[in-house]
Amino acid sequence: MKTIRTDICVIGAGSGGLSVAAGAAQMGARVVLIEKGEMGGDCLNTGCVPSKALLHGAASGMSFSEAMVHVQQTIATIAPHDSQDRFESLGCTVIREEARFTSPKRVEAGDTRIKARRFVIATGSRPFIPPIPGLSDVPYLTNETLWTLSECPEHLMILGGGPIGMEMAQAFVRFGAKVTVIEVGRVLARGDVEAAGLVKQALIAEGVRILEEIEVSEVAGQGGAISLSLSDGSRLSGSHLLLAAGRRANSEELGLEHADVDRSKDGIQVGATLRTSNRRIYALGDVLSDHPRFTHVAGYQAGVAIRGLLFGLPAKLRAGHIPHATYTDPELAQIGVIEEAARALYGDGLEVVRAELLGNDRAIATGRAGPGFIKLMVVKSRPVGVTIVGPEAGELIALWSLAISAKLKMSQIAGMIAPYPTLAELNKRVTSAYFIPRLFDNRKLKRVVQVIQRLLP
Repeated sequence: MKTIRTDICVIGAGSGGLSVAAGAAQMGARVVLIEKGEMGGDCLNTGCVPSKALLHGAASGMSFSEAMVHVQQTIATIAPHDSQDRFESLGCTVIREEARFTSPKRVEAGDTRIKARRFVIATGSRPFIPPIPGLSDVPYLTNETLWTLSECPEHLMILGGGPIGMEMAQAFVRFGAKVTVIEVGRVLARGDVEAAGLVKQALIAEGVRILEEIEVSEVAGQGGAISLSLSDGSRLSGSHLLLAAGRRANSEELGLEHADVDRSKDGIQVGATLRTSNRRIYALGDVLSDHPRFTHVAGYQAGVAIRGLLFGLPAKLRAGHIPHATYTDPELAQIGVIEEAARALYGDGLEVVRAELLGNDRAIATGRAGPGFIKLMVVKSRPVGVTIVGPEAGELIALWSLAISAKLKMSQIAGMIAPYPTLAELNKRVTSAYFIPRLFDNRKLKRVVQVIQRLLP
């Protein structure tokens, strides 16, 4: 077995791991990058990229087969950026094997032993398979196997009403499938109730059947004829079953017991600096316990980790400025606290303002002025949360990430000018809605203006 000595060893070539490896290598550190699967990880190969490509195909009127070709073309176009060749050209040593710790300072991958000053665990997550009786005896789909379909399902039953479940429900109903979503709570449960309700109604209007507050107690059948027993005593039959009931961290096979790294059943535990219980080992991305599992979060965490790994700086995570989006039609995007949580947290100190999509000229001109809005939560003249539901919500939320990250006041945000006509004017309009009562309903200000008008020549 050969031995490599390096500065940093990164385990996992998904979004977070690749960001650390690229940044560290380009700044002069010796880097070993280990990946047992596909370069690019879940996001490129089975997650964000293919799902958004499929949604585009469904919205563009493609046939299912055309859309699946578009999915593969999209992956192939992006793949070179995440490829082994590119990272080797940056100076990384890339090892395509499974990694396992054999001590707090050593990892083995295939026939190679790696001794590193610091390690970064970025092994991601996998679909959660719920312990439902009969499920293991029936063929089912996950986000990892969905892309092997050659034909659109006749009736797709989706277990889980989170972002993945709702996005795929809308995509497949637009391809002509019958779609039923089964959710143990309410769909899009982490979203603003009002905004999530608009998304739910949009899907129902397109033909998606949504069953909430109900569990699957048993699964039976075979491929093409799957039957679900539900907790209300009813049964549901369909041709295909998609599991979209959450994610589980890939941390069990790493040999963490040999590395002095603490983990829970939900993933690896870290502090605000992303260091584990072993200070030589960092962890980031979906493998973490109790952290948001989004690609852009892993990228942000990589930047925090690099500052500690390369420069020894006490960089720490922040959470309030991290946005997330569900790419249904309408889209749902949020950042910071939603209204319900903000009212409980801030009480009378909270001010909620909003602007409706129906008043946006670009939305009207392009035929997208349906139900939708932007809702802004403000405390002491600073935004603490934003919810947007409507077209391009995922794009519009970016401004508010900057505003919250930089701790901007509403008066500073009001200086933003959006070109006309754009959907971005919604951001400007909601800012105006905050100031309108302060300007136009202010009697003292009106008297001052009247006096000044009499004094002006």
